[in-house]
Amino acid sequence: MQTTSEKIIDRPQYIKQLKKWQKQADLIKIITGVRRCGKSKLFYLYQRELLADKIADDSQIININLEDLVQTQKIGLTYDHEGFLTDYNRLLEYIMAHLAPQKMHYVFIDEIQLLREWQKLANTLRLRDNVDLYLTGSNAYMFSSDLANQLGGRYVEIKMQPLSFKEYFSSYSTFAQSFIKTKQDIADIHNPTAVYFQYIRESGFPQTLNLLYDKQMISDYLLDTVYLNTIQKDVVKRFNIADTNKLDAVVKYMFDNIGCETSVRNISKSLETSGRKISVPTIDTYIQGLLDSFLMYKCDRYDIKGKQYLDSNSKYYVADIGLRTALLGIKDMDAGHILENVVYLELVRRGYDVSVGKLFKNGKNVEIDFVAKKSGGIIEYYQVALSVLEPQTLQRELTPLEAIDDNYPKFLLSMDYGTGENNGISRINVFNWLLSED
Repeated sequence: MQTTSEKIIDRPQYIKQLKKWQKQADLIKIITGVRRCGKSKLFYLYQRELLADKIADDSQIININLEDLVQTQKIGLTYDHEGFLTDYNRLLEYIMAHLAPQKMHYVFIDEIQLLREWQKLANTLRLRDNVDLYLTGSNAYMFSSDLANQLGGRYVEIKMQPLSFKEYFSSYSTFAQSFIKTKQDIADIHNPTAVYFQYIRESGFPQTLNLLYDKQMISDYLLDTVYLNTIQKDVVKRFNIADTNKLDAVVKYMFDNIGCETSVRNISKSLETSGRKISVPTIDTYIQGLLDSFLMYKCDRYDIKGKQYLDSNSKYYVADIGLRTALLGIKDMDAGHILENVVYLELVRRGYDVSVGKLFKNGKNVEIDFVAKKSGGIIEYYQVALSVLEPQTLQRELTPLEAIDDNYPKFLLSMDYGTGENNGISRINVFNWLLSED
């Protein structure tokens, strides 16, 4: 197993999920998420757990990174003209040669989507009694709805994000220790509000904590290593895009309008007004690429009374606010929608299916920021606001929740310190909620 001198950030939520599925060796564990969110480091952390718990020794762990040119060349894999590694049989032969009889082996393969016909490799290994298979992937397109059929339904997907605010906050003080100069510095690194503003400026991508306070290096890393690398590999190459300026215009528009109801046709009209004429089908393709690369998330509208999803005007949220800051700058930051974005990602991380609530009541259309559903029929409603200290603002935010007739839990999250209740609606400090046990 590889070792590293770099500080490793613990990812307990994902380790817990991997441990839960570990005894199901006949299930392939697929970890998906945007590039550089920490999937490879998660493998390292989990392998360390396997060793510490004496579940495996070094000989039982096989770790392969398909982005490692030295390792792939050693195995005998080559790239074709489309950028895929070829001949999955060579990789299969390599793995099989390292399997010892009557011993369980834990096989980890990073960035499996780079291997053409990887499903055949996965299925073959899954059927081995002495193999527990773990994969990572950075493009949802490679894990389409056909995957269930191709793998016989014998897999579980663990969706990974960059650091949540809770993960960032718990690690921040460790990385910031060398920068402490005053008592105020000490107070700030333990102050959720101060750390939150650091989080949305400098990003939740784990590597940025190693670059703490170096704004230029963080920006370069986010734009070059994360953004351009992802765009080039997962969007430009996939769709054979020649005019990347048009793609850049669409990305900036989407990042700039997080949390706003958006239709592809309206995007086209808005860009044409600013001098960029891009067709509706082209924009639709670009957005699908952003969603498939996990750079953005789509949040559909949901009719609460009719209990059905609506087709038009979805909202979109970015995978990481710091990445948005690096791309757009910090001027005119929409603090309300940024906080909404952070809450949305947290709900998704906690396993909710999240949508925008719509309700027609007393002759008016009412919108609820988030309808969060879990399997088993559990539903929760959320409103998000920067502050509700002003009575008028408080009533404006309570009104949509009060319009809902059912008795499912309702929450109003804000940056205000202090909690309370209004007509059964719980008012909670958003930082306490973000840092709470989920």
